[in-house]
Amino acid sequence: MTIDSVIYGTSLIQYVVRYADRKTLGITVHPDGLVIIKAPIDTPKEVIKEKVSKRASWILKQQVFFRSFGNRMPERRYISGESHLYLGKQYLLRVTEEKPNSVSFKGRCFEIVCMQKSKAGALMQEWYKERAKVKFAEIAEPIIQRFKKHEVEPSSIYIQSMSNRWGSCTPKGKIILNVELIKAPKPCIEYVITHELCHLLHRDHTKAFYELLAKEMPDWERWKNKLEKLLY
Repeated sequence: MTIDSVIYGTSLIQYVVRYADRKTLGITVHPDGLVIIKAPIDTPKEVIKEKVSKRASWILKQQVFFRSFGNRMPERRYISGESHLYLGKQYLLRVTEEKPNSVSFKGRCFEIVCMQKSKAGALMQEWYKERAKVKFAEIAEPIIQRFKKHEVEPSSIYIQSMSNRWGSCTPKGKIILNVELIKAPKPCIEYVITHELCHLLHRDHTKAFYELLAKEMPDWERWKNKLEKLLY
């Protein structure tokens, strides 16, 4: 592991290089602003520095993006009286210490029943994940059908927790969606799915990529901004 930096305009970008047995060079910006470069073993420093310089604008935008979260969302304690999001709406939380374990929402309230209140958070997260599997598939289906005119469709859709992105698309066409999206309004979820489907045609964020995104979802920037302001 090595530490290096590049200057972009008036900004200094420091990054950590981690060498591994891999074929490609990847850049990740963590929520705390840390820039990690994963590089194939024996990759010259000059090649890495050139790659970072080319992605400097994106790196700085990501760092600003994560800083914008600030302390907007306090740490969740999963106790009665807290409010929690589901599909863009706030629900008041009620926790009852009984059995069997269950999570439900009635009216504008989440109700968690558990044998130990300390388990409420884990139950809530599992409920979110299960709802995400159902709702994301439901929301994605008409968008996937629409993209068939481009002769592409994802190999699968997978749900997982991700610390620094809303979604991703693998080279084999698997779309991965952040479970946290279940807290956002439906158009925000549609934006992320549309964004990742565009990557089936354009791997990078090129001009052609954004032209396709704008064609498939003309108001995508509105929902991207909404998503960034809503969560975390």
